[in-house]
Amino acid sequence: MTRTLEICAASLPSALAAQAGGAHRIELCQNLEQGGITPSYGLIQEALAQLSISVFVLIRPRPGGFAYNADELAIMRADVVICRELGCAGVVLGALTPAGRVDVAACRSLIAAAGPMEITFHRAFDSCADQAQALEDIIALGCQRVLTSGGQATAETGQDQLAALVTQAAGRIRIMPGAGVSVANIQALANHTGAREFHTSAKRVVQANPADGLFQTERFETDAALVAELVELLHGLGK
Repeated sequence: MTRTLEICAASLPSALAAQAGGAHRIELCQNLEQGGITPSYGLIQEALAQLSISVFVLIRPRPGGFAYNADELAIMRADVVICRELGCAGVVLGALTPAGRVDVAACRSLIAAAGPMEITFHRAFDSCADQAQALEDIIALGCQRVLTSGGQATAETGQDQLAALVTQAAGRIRIMPGAGVSVANIQALANHTGAREFHTSAKRVVQANPADGLFQTERFETDAALVAELVELLHGLGK
């Protein structure tokens, strides 16, 4: 099985740069500076129209924690349905109980709305105190993969736990390291963890434009050359 690079893209230019660099899939979001939220309908539609690689969409109604009330879950279900109707390949979601366990009932409802789309359980997983139990819950839900840093600030710091999760998964679900994955560490992470899929934004900072006056702000955009380097490093690992 070949290794897969997923790029977290928070704009159409970033999504196009990810594809140009050779990424295999994107996770589409907006507001990357706060960890990402669900992108607009228009962004999803244009990404699907202009990309040939798989588009997964982040389902997250707001920044912050992952315990959602009934109104938030209704919004999330509606967003999942829109993604299904537009023809997205997958959605990226997660919900926890206030006690920090996988909210199985909430996730089951969202997954039911997803129909044939693939499901990635996102880094809400990293807020679970008992990751071994959380992984079993997520497998039972039927998710295809888990995006995780092993419960640490970066995947590199959490690489021992990531390796343990890969072992526990035993091929039943894919463990996808994310957070701080870079050209400096992706090969070592692959070798240490045994993971076959990796997630990163491969971003560069776009400086603020002074002409924007009061509304000037710097932002992140994916760098196609950086994506290409990451892909080459994964290819260099062979089978």
